[in-house]
Amino acid sequence: MQFHLISIFPDIFSSYLNESILKRAQDKKIIRCQIHNLRDWTNDKHKTVDDAPYSGGAGMLMKIEPLYRALSDIKELNKEIRPAKRKIVLLSAGGKKWNQSLARQYSKLEELILICGRYEGVDARIKKFIDAEISVGDYVLTGGELPALTLIDSIARLLPGVLGNSDSLLEESHALAGIAEYPQYTRPEIFMAGGKKYAVPKVLLSGDHRKVKEWRNSRQKKIKN
Repeated sequence: MQFHLISIFPDIFSSYLNESILKRAQDKKIIRCQIHNLRDWTNDKHKTVDDAPYSGGAGMLMKIEPLYRALSDIKELNKEIRPAKRKIVLLSAGGKKWNQSLARQYSKLEELILICGRYEGVDARIKKFIDAEISVGDYVLTGGELPALTLIDSIARLLPGVLGNSDSLLEESHALAGIAEYPQYTRPEIFMAGGKKYAVPKVLLSGDHRKVKEWRNSRQKKIKN
């Protein structure tokens, strides 16, 4: 799967994308991440990507022209991809809330183009050239870079071969909508802190698989939205 990230701060992504699971997924050619500097599609010497909003207001808005040119050129890189297998997404505080169900839907795509907004937002005409606006929560971030990484991470781990053990997907939080994973424990069996003992539940040490499964099922909890 191909991911494209459009940003005015392209260096933000390198550390996260080049560590752990996402790095291995790229090494195995399961995913490919291309980072694009929006300033490369400006046509003035200052490489201007923002301007003041009409009728006044606080802050600056990202301009439509460089974004449109960037989208046009990026789509040409893989023009053989059918529109149904590509989505163009603006990361926006006013967008649809991202969740595991959407991650599964997006994992069926071949290409995802992510626009990372900045400043007070993006010229509203961008909505004519995108497929969706996505938010990662009911709060405001400085830019769309962190949400873009969130989408990539949550999608990539659903692709075959990305996780070392695919069974991890079956029991983790949100494998069932609205359900959080049961508590888990590892060594030591007894942990001492502040003069108190904190023990692993005995059922997990019993070797009785039926009882362990019952205990785990009983400890799963519904997630409140």
